[in-house]
Amino acid sequence: MNSNAGTEAIKLLIVDDHPLVRSGIQSIIQMEPDLTVCGEAEDHDEAMAAIAEHGPDLVLVDISLKDSNGLSLLKDIKQNHPDVLTLAVSMHDEYTYAVRCLKVGAKGYIMKQAGTEKILEAIRCVLGGKTYLSEGMTQIALDQLGSENPVGSPVEILSNRELELFQLTGQGKEIAEIAKIMNISPRTVEVHRSHIKKKLGLRTSTDIFQTSYEWLKQNGMLP
Repeated sequence: MNSNAGTEAIKLLIVDDHPLVRSGIQSIIQMEPDLTVCGEAEDHDEAMAAIAEHGPDLVLVDISLKDSNGLSLLKDIKQNHPDVLTLAVSMHDEYTYAVRCLKVGAKGYIMKQAGTEKILEAIRCVLGGKTYLSEGMTQIALDQLGSENPVGSPVEILSNRELELFQLTGQGKEIAEIAKIMNISPRTVEVHRSHIKKKLGLRTSTDIFQTSYEWLKQNGMLP
């Protein structure tokens, strides 16, 4: 973490379930004399506790977290800490997630693969009170932000909760495990599955698993 004599550094919190990724992002931030990493977290609960303890100016949030979901975390940060800025930093396809992140409160979305300069550019942009998206995503976001249901991949018509459940299903999670992770009842899991089947034109829970598994593989979300 940086120490700055005579001035108070801008505090950033890193939320990612991979220690090496957190270390890499911290190394990028350490290059900036006016920025400091005030804490790290690997899941929703750790992140909320760290925000309450450290009072960061900006929280960098990955979409996939340990036993939790970045979209839910972004929404909770917005509701409970409205003055704290958030930036989604993820490996996941921006065309699927960027608009969703903005709608729940994030001020930007940057792919981890973008490189050091772009990540710092995104951080500076958000800290400067602006919204950061890649050039290719900006117009798409403007078109979609006014729409409740973004168009494109069939998966994009799912709600945030349905998408979270869809992903967990593709990861091989059973109903009881999904219910625990999402903090909902097994009955609600079944209701969400019914909605997913209807929206995606699927017939069975096995169809959901197969479709989700293939989608996760295509988007690099599974090994």
